[in-house]
Amino acid sequence: MPRVPRPRTRRSVALATLPTALLALTLAATAPGAATPAAASPAPADSPAGRAGGPGQPRPAPRPRTFDTGPARDALRRLLPRHAGQFTLVPDTSAGNDAFTVSGTRGAITVRASTGASLLTGVGWYLQHVAGVDIGWPGDSIGMLPATLPAVPAPVTRTARVPHRYALNDTDDGYSGPYRTFEEHRRQIDLLALHGVNEVFVQTGAEYPYYRALQRFGYSPDELRKWIPAPGHQSWWLLQNLSGFGGPVTERLMRERADVGARIADQLRGLGMTPVLPGYFGTVPPGFAARHQGASTVPQGDWAGFDRPDWLDPASPVFGELATAYYAEQREVFGDSAMYRMSPLHEGGRTGSVDVRAAAGAIQRALWAAHPGALWAVLGWQDDPTKELLAGVDTSKLLILDGLSDRYNRLDREARWGGTPYAMGTIYNFGGHTTIGANTSVWIDRFGAWRDKPDSALQGTAYLPEATGTNPAAFDLFTDLAWEPGPVDQRRWFADFAARRYGRPDAHAAAAWEELRKGPYSTSSGLWSESQDSLFTARPSLTATGAAHWSPKSMRYPTDSVRRALDQLLAVPPALRSSSAYRFDLVDTARQALANHSRVLLPKIKVAYEAKDLTGLRRLTAQWRDEEGKLDAVTGSDPNFLLGRWLSAARSHGADRAEQDRYEYDARSILSVWGHRSTSEGGFLHDYANREWSGLVSELYAARWDRYFASLEEALVKRAAPKEIDWHAFEEAWARRTTRHPAGPSGDPHALAAAVAAALPKARS
Repeated sequence: MPRVPRPRTRRSVALATLPTALLALTLAATAPGAATPAAASPAPADSPAGRAGGPGQPRPAPRPRTFDTGPARDALRRLLPRHAGQFTLVPDTSAGNDAFTVSGTRGAITVRASTGASLLTGVGWYLQHVAGVDIGWPGDSIGMLPATLPAVPAPVTRTARVPHRYALNDTDDGYSGPYRTFEEHRRQIDLLALHGVNEVFVQTGAEYPYYRALQRFGYSPDELRKWIPAPGHQSWWLLQNLSGFGGPVTERLMRERADVGARIADQLRGLGMTPVLPGYFGTVPPGFAARHQGASTVPQGDWAGFDRPDWLDPASPVFGELATAYYAEQREVFGDSAMYRMSPLHEGGRTGSVDVRAAAGAIQRALWAAHPGALWAVLGWQDDPTKELLAGVDTSKLLILDGLSDRYNRLDREARWGGTPYAMGTIYNFGGHTTIGANTSVWIDRFGAWRDKPDSALQGTAYLPEATGTNPAAFDLFTDLAWEPGPVDQRRWFADFAARRYGRPDAHAAAAWEELRKGPYSTSSGLWSESQDSLFTARPSLTATGAAHWSPKSMRYPTDSVRRALDQLLAVPPALRSSSAYRFDLVDTARQALANHSRVLLPKIKVAYEAKDLTGLRRLTAQWRDEEGKLDAVTGSDPNFLLGRWLSAARSHGADRAEQDRYEYDARSILSVWGHRSTSEGGFLHDYANREWSGLVSELYAARWDRYFASLEEALVKRAAPKEIDWHAFEEAWARRTTRHPAGPSGDPHALAAAVAAALPKARS
């Protein structure tokens, strides 16, 4: 069949800019079957990532003695446009592990490091510990930097305590922004490097190799475009949970996304970071076995109301052929890597008659046929990976990304996984909820203890919130674990964070963050890794205990801690209020204080209704509506809490009105109904991705509660039972809307947060 034009790869452009000697090394390393620049920050020889692969597998190529600092320098200019010239970045690979050394006099700071990313990590350390400012995710205080940077009192060297510092959940693209630009992804990479990450999952454009490869196996472009879901839902298609929703996608969109993904991968390689690409483990469209004699497929059944894609038995001869085609198409656009993400049988996949041990071995062999010795990263979640899967592979070339490290107690990962290397992970955010909090004391206690135990298989950290861009304190603290030479003192860490977050020490800021530390950032393990969500965002009911079905049903910390933090943040002096970090934190804390009060107010509304107190009901529901209005207003004052940005990004990818509307539905549905009625109701996924955003609060959540409260009033007046409301129909109608919302913030965050504080009861002292 005719060849479809591919996205233009950036690899040739990037190589053309390298010095001749380094170019020769890079070309040798990127030849098929060789280690790539993605492995330019290899683990020590005695670590799982540094050992040779199975029999006949080559050892990774030796690290070049130098590397191009240009990409790190470019990132530094983006991060610190006014101060980048005061840094000298020096490549120094002599330490072996990822390491950096920071030294220098006033206005002349030198950072030596083993990779471009580690150079930026050294810069990040300097900003936090010497200059006293923060570049967080989101928000920064770099406007407080003096014109001339302060000297480093004495040279400081830090070496990573683990070789693997992995980032991004399989769901991140769907919940954080499936329609982001390359520039937005590049900012994310800069932040990850600044905070010490060296392995990053690259999902954008991952559908394109499937689209290309499966055309060789009897599927037409139209069939595949209907099978591949719209970008907001592709994360779960890659996990073999669903297909088709929100489509059909256009070939133009797939090419554009693949182009962005290729640029992301190249950006990571340029910094010596590993782009972790999706591997192939057997997902196929309907009817594959009927089209290929001898192929054996296993129907995967239902996932939350969706029909899952079929699984091609990896022991089938055609599996190797399809895997070869997939990896060839992937290589042409995204280049090679040293690490690939695959989670077969995720969340209830069916094995049928497949021998899982043999299947796992076949998956690894197919990966190694394309990328000899590559590392397979698998998510540790629910019962995965199973003992059968682990028995079929060379586990020295497997890394388990543990998504449950801080959720449950009495965990023994060495016993559970037979000594397979793993990374301690955290999923403190589900669905993109805007709730504050994390089990940070659990991280601190377990990381050191698990790493230092005699039989430890801990080889990394895995930053795995389902959505990024919330909870900057959690991001900073978790990524610090891998670089701090000794145990982290949680109380001192938060005190230091408060000082640098707004650019200088302040008693009110310190008091605010001490309240937040003691409250939402000191929740315990046992059942949850995330804090409770808001009742304002819940589907209306007098007995509502949470918005998302799978989230905590009650407060996980004392309510007054956030209320007191809000008062302290409001008292921060005007000189420290100009930073984006302060504005975000103030809005986020005011939002959380309101959310917490919803759990106080709703039971009072229930009491009034059950007492048939119409006057009391009207007074309390008016207060509820007033607080919803304040919630919408205060979140509208910060760019990180705007529905309009989310929707505008989706529409920007459509070539015409119909395509724009289709992608807007994709973006709206995942926030509300999530999928079909069977998904929303039977799979309990409605409001799974709830978040308190301006526009979303007023147009969906407040309208939903208004409808409900009106039904309660009518019931009291008529002395009848309230009318049943089809909430899915209500929410589906909202998801089909195309109303516009502001894509930029408005209002004074301090004044709006002060109005929130004035409306809420004072905290108990």
